[in-house]
Amino acid sequence: MRTFTILWSGQMASAIGTEMTQFALTIWIWQATQETTAIALISFFFQLPQILIALFAGLIIDRFSRKYLMIFSDVVVALCTLLIGLLYSTQTLQLWHLYSLAIAYGCCGQIQTLAFTASISSIVPKQHYARVTSLKTLVNYSSAIIAPALVGLLYPTVGLLGIIAIDIATFAVGIFTVFLIHIPQTFDLEATTLTSKTIWKQLTWGIRYILARPSLQAMTIVFCLFLFTYHMSETLYQPLILARTGGSAQVLSTVVIAAGIGGVVGAVGLSIFGGFQRQVRGMLLGFVGTGVGSIVLGLGRVPSIWIGAQFFAALNIPLVYSSSYAVWYAKVKPDIQGRVLAAAHTIGLIVGAVASLVAGPLADQLELTMTSGGWIASIFAPLVGTGSGAGIALLYITISLCMVLIGVGGFAFPTLRNAEDLLPDYDRDREETKSHS
Repeated sequence: MRTFTILWSGQMASAIGTEMTQFALTIWIWQATQETTAIALISFFFQLPQILIALFAGLIIDRFSRKYLMIFSDVVVALCTLLIGLLYSTQTLQLWHLYSLAIAYGCCGQIQTLAFTASISSIVPKQHYARVTSLKTLVNYSSAIIAPALVGLLYPTVGLLGIIAIDIATFAVGIFTVFLIHIPQTFDLEATTLTSKTIWKQLTWGIRYILARPSLQAMTIVFCLFLFTYHMSETLYQPLILARTGGSAQVLSTVVIAAGIGGVVGAVGLSIFGGFQRQVRGMLLGFVGTGVGSIVLGLGRVPSIWIGAQFFAALNIPLVYSSSYAVWYAKVKPDIQGRVLAAAHTIGLIVGAVASLVAGPLADQLELTMTSGGWIASIFAPLVGTGSGAGIALLYITISLCMVLIGVGGFAFPTLRNAEDLLPDYDRDREETKSHS
């Protein structure tokens, strides 16, 4: 666990800096445009290149040192952040700059995420998979607590350039900690002997691996259905709060911090108790809990409701991800996890990109519908009102209800519900040999 702890600490520092920059830029975009679509397009351009590179990234991760791939990715992202600072300092920063740089962020982020994820089973004992996955999730939620608080405190004094300087410093910490550790890695012979004749076969290898196993198919499908609704909700909730509060960065930061605290509490709880014995059950219950919290947030009109609802919704996300990854880690051999996880991740990215792309225009259209009157407004006005943010809230509630239905519906399918029994552990034969020796 010592190696993972060092790696995790560096990623935590780097994530805080990155979240600070992203939070400051979200406020900047809203103040400049007052459009949900403008914010949603950042997510779209971040995810689009990940779709194109994901399968190649899986091959790369199974062929090359995951340690140095993480370092390379962090260096490139740090340079992109530095470029944003230079453009801002010369007063030439525009939306298209951010969209373009989001593409570079997405490419490197995909490689870094997969390299980190595929390294876990090599540096952590099997019995700790759920715990370390929850700690991995803790990185995101801790940064969501600390970053908005730091931005609120420091931004009036140091401005966007100061925030970016802090981000660069945290990248240095993250890169240094990766240098310190050793990540053992076995290389799959078929991947390392790749030729032009087999490249298509290798690129689709992970997808074919999943398709050959019905329970992995079921997990991928239900998780992607959840991701579609979750990505839409993540795209919409910050514009929703800004629209409801007249652009209050203070209220938004408080809600974001509440989400971070919820995620931290959930991740710490899982790291201590290890999650559900039946991981698929934990994943599905996490879907339901996230949806319930999100429904309450969409119905809310005051900060106290938003804070409590977002805390509860975020509380369930570590359960969702740790439960899901624990199954993949236990069922897929480490030397092929890069390609298999990349395939599953690619499918999820396609779903997420589509969700981000449609969320903004749908929300903007519903905003016009709810504020201009008509039969839709007359039906749903008692639920969400007709003022600014009403259309976003209506869409948000609808997709949150879908989250609940996906979680409940998942229990109806034995192929999914019993996945842990139907899929053998990758090291089952080795463990049986040990038990008989």
